[in-house]
Amino acid sequence: MKYSKQRDMILQYITSSCTHPTAEMVYKDLKEEIPNLSLGTVYRNLDRFVKENLILRIKIPNDKDRFDVNTKKHVHAICTKCGKVTDISLKQIDDLDYCIQDLFKCKVISKSLVFYTICNECDKGGI
Repeated sequence: MKYSKQRDMILQYITSSCTHPTAEMVYKDLKEEIPNLSLGTVYRNLDRFVKENLILRIKIPNDKDRFDVNTKKHVHAICTKCGKVTDISLKQIDDLDYCIQDLFKCKVISKSLVFYTICNECDKGGI
């Protein structure tokens, strides 16, 4: 991949973020530093990073895609009030692959599992 300062800054932004940002969030936050940055450039570079397995795309029904630097197997919890996306990595979730493979005699090549939650901040500790 040919070097580009914009591309490098977009990737740095994603890799330093723990918020699972949308393309619009990346654009808004980098626009001051890179005045000639376009939203199309952000989308194209995010797509490229996903294709090269540098980041993950989190598809959220009825909402904008989010992006995650953690490319290891994991699933997400999304707060239905504030939209916060949290990584979940549990052995029991990994065991689902084996259960599905045994039950249906198939090979799991990927999965997309999302838990819709209300985070502690939004719930005010009510759980």
